Amino acid sequence: MKLISLGLVLAAMTATALPSHAEDKPLLGLVSIAATEANNVRYINGAKKAAAELGWEVSVVDAAGSADQANAAIQNFAQRNAHAIIDLVFPASSIGAGLDAAKQAGIPVVTWGGGLGLTVAATNGSGAPIAEPVIQKMIDDLGGKGEILALTYRTGEVCRNRETLMDEMLKKYPDIKVTKNEVRIPGYFEDGAQYANAWLASRPPGGDKLAIWGCWDDPAIGAIGSLRSQSRTDVLVYGVNGNAQAIENIKNGHMTATAWEDSFTEGYEMVKLLVEIKKAGADWQPKAAEVPAVLITRDSVEGFLKEHPDAAQ
Repeated sequence: MKLISLGLVLAAMTATALPSHAEDKPLLGLVSIAATEANNVRYINGAKKAAAELGWEVSVVDAAGSADQANAAIQNFAQRNAHAIIDLVFPASSIGAGLDAAKQAGIPVVTWGGGLGLTVAATNGSGAPIAEPVIQKMIDDLGGKGEILALTYRTGEVCRNRETLMDEMLKKYPDIKVTKNEVRIPGYFEDGAQYANAWLASRPPGGDKLAIWGCWDDPAIGAIGSLRSQSRTDVLVYGVNGNAQAIENIKNGHMTATAWEDSFTEGYEMVKLLVEIKKAGADWQPKAAEVPAVLITRDSVEGFLKEHPDAAQ
């Protein structure tokens, strides 16, 4: 009986002496709009690298395009007393419940492409600055006249801002007509292909100049499938983010241009910025910490890959 009691005492002492994993490593929570999408993956990998250097544990939740799931995930991280939380793409206005829970727990929340607002401490990956060079190239390539199929996604702050920028830039060009179709997450490849099929049906070769623009690369890549199946080489195709598949399509002549977003660096630098945010506490002033985009075209793609070989992986 004494041996059993002694064993229980020793077990209790050991449990008390050894901290739990959560206590040993600060928890960084990432809530992604689409955790398997290439640009999200690069950002997450950059964040993980910085977190590993800091000795932080990382937990990623894929909210699959649902703001309700994003709010629930942020609230869960708040209950787990996370060290910090990163929101990927969901606009600050759509995650108010999560932000409130994090605020009550004293946990800073930053966004990638979600913008500033409410209690967001910092943002990067803002949609409009990254999209501007590729939208301008599309306008220049059309010569100020023609038709565009715009594949949009209004639930995400990034795409919404990019669409708004495109509208503003096209105001000067009344001879460019725009048809808009909103894709789903998940389902953006399939939607891009279906919308392109429907749009192309009433626009045979030999008419106005035609272009397809995706508010990020993947819907435009879906549209490329339809173009190739119909042997349509008369349509220009533009994306944003510069994922590996888009770069490959530019090399092969199927895509015209994309704007490469160095999302790995954005993820890495945002986690490092969280150290400053935590240290400053109530004295921290919210800010945008943007990383400039790089325009990739058929003329520049080889030189780009020599400078950034990892971008094709």
